[in-house]
Amino acid sequence: MTILQIASLLIVLAATFGAINYFLLKLPPSIGILVVALLASLTVLGLDLLIPSTRIAEDIRGIVLGIDFSDALLDGMLGLLLFAGALHVKVQDLREQWAAVFLMATIGVMLSTAVVGFGFSWITGMPLIMALVFGALISPTDPVAVLGVLKAANLRKSLETQIAGESLFNDGVGYVVYLILVSLAFPVLAGGGHGEADAAGVGSLFLREAGGGAVLGVVLGWLVFRVMRHIDDPSLEVLITLALAFGGYELAVALHVSAPIMAVCAGLLIGDVGARHGMSEQTREYVETFWTLIDEILNAVLFLLIGVEVFAIVFDVDDVLAALMAIPLALAARLAAVAVPVLMLRPFRDFAQGTVPIMTWGGLKGGISVALALALPESDWKPTILTATYFVVIFSIIVQGLTVGRLASKVGREPELV
Repeated sequence: MTILQIASLLIVLAATFGAINYFLLKLPPSIGILVVALLASLTVLGLDLLIPSTRIAEDIRGIVLGIDFSDALLDGMLGLLLFAGALHVKVQDLREQWAAVFLMATIGVMLSTAVVGFGFSWITGMPLIMALVFGALISPTDPVAVLGVLKAANLRKSLETQIAGESLFNDGVGYVVYLILVSLAFPVLAGGGHGEADAAGVGSLFLREAGGGAVLGVVLGWLVFRVMRHIDDPSLEVLITLALAFGGYELAVALHVSAPIMAVCAGLLIGDVGARHGMSEQTREYVETFWTLIDEILNAVLFLLIGVEVFAIVFDVDDVLAALMAIPLALAARLAAVAVPVLMLRPFRDFAQGTVPIMTWGGLKGGISVALALALPESDWKPTILTATYFVVIFSIIVQGLTVGRLASKVGREPELV
């Protein structure tokens, strides 16, 4: 299938499943599309088991495997989704919560990686370095899913900013940690040498990736802002923001710095400084409407892809048992990633009531985890990691996603919260 045919098929399926959810299930749009896609996929797999001669599942599996989910997300959709998400976060709000966001997106991700890694190695007997790779890819949260399900919860601004900021930045940090651990687990793919294996090499790689991505995002965002100040053409300015998101992401990839962090930093600058000082009221409305639409369409397609990726999973009994045990392990790791930074900062500042339970249960996993698992080099442990990743992501989006709003409404709405 050509790229245009694949894109057309995905859009048609997303629209069809979205309509089915709208009329029948009435779940939040993205979660509903995932549920319908997953049910349709499981139905096809069930029919194939009952009537093997149909070979329907095999044909669909061929189509699904023909769609490179990792490339589609990591090299295409992720930059646009992160840029769109960052546009709606104000720098001033983020500055007030910077310590909590920074600690949760750095120490929190590393702590989560360690908890999952050591725990999953003990559960499966997997080499520790491979289990740590799984810990790194399952630690990032999905900013689109998180913010989408919490929209109706009416949280205090401080907690909302912490959730938004942490979920945007931990994608980039988690991706960098993942790349470092993959280079250690598969040194041949890292060039056959041992240059990155020592602590100094790992630290240097982390700073180059994360710091370089942040600097590139701020520089490109500032240059685009300076250009937009002298333009009063809403359509052209929307096109310029799209060029920044696409071009900046690819430039970051070419320069070997963190493209996700670049997208977040550029989006923050354009969404705040650029919107206030470089756009007319009409342009702000154009830009906001355009990126909201892009966000919702890509999110629908992403959740559809997650639902049909079940065809890429080889269900082995041992792997399924390990995957089921990985769900509480991932939740425990998320609790540590939130609670430890909160405890570190509590002597110096107050936190909104419900911060730890809301951010723990609301730390939804998403497409980036599935994409990173699929992108792993072939090994004896890849099927186990892929199965566990898929189970954790599906549980997170469906179970946590459908209940975190009610949890947030219960414990996060009180007017005295700071």
